[in-house]
Amino acid sequence: MPASRNLIQRLLKGQSFGEWFTEFLRFCVVGLGAYFVDVGLFNVLAHSDVVSLPGDQSMVAMFVAGSVAVVFAWVVSRLGPFRDERRTAKRREFTMFVLVNLGGMLIALVCLWISRYGLGLRSQFADNISANVVGLALGTAFRYVMYRYVVFSDDKDRADVPEGADEATGADVVIQPQ
Repeated sequence: MPASRNLIQRLLKGQSFGEWFTEFLRFCVVGLGAYFVDVGLFNVLAHSDVVSLPGDQSMVAMFVAGSVAVVFAWVVSRLGPFRDERRTAKRREFTMFVLVNLGGMLIALVCLWISRYGLGLRSQFADNISANVVGLALGTAFRYVMYRYVVFSDDKDRADVPEGADEATGADVVIQPQ
């Protein structure tokens, strides 16, 4: 088997192209919902008189909106499209999900920071392009790779939890003879 074909099979994790594409479309649907939550809440918080946030209103609004969107995406992913692929240890899965999304949020915040402080662009349009187009596109690519290979990977693929260990804590499980 050529090296490129072997690499493709490893990246597909044993799925056919059709199965992978279906998974990718499900990810996109959840992401689109989270995007609407994120962008809508960002614009309400950053560019309306509904609430006054401390500090740089756009930066704080981006963090708050992103946090709400992360929780929304995890709940929808867990109960909907990824219900068959979710981990049995909810705390571990949620922790990994949050960490991955913090990475994605950090990418969007860096893009917004560069636009506002590096380039001096402070309009609503510039904020939306930097944070909600460039930042979210780069963050989404990061999230997809991490969800696929870390967060929603099969429990049996995890090498860091020894066989016979509790999945939630990693502690050894002692089985008492009866």
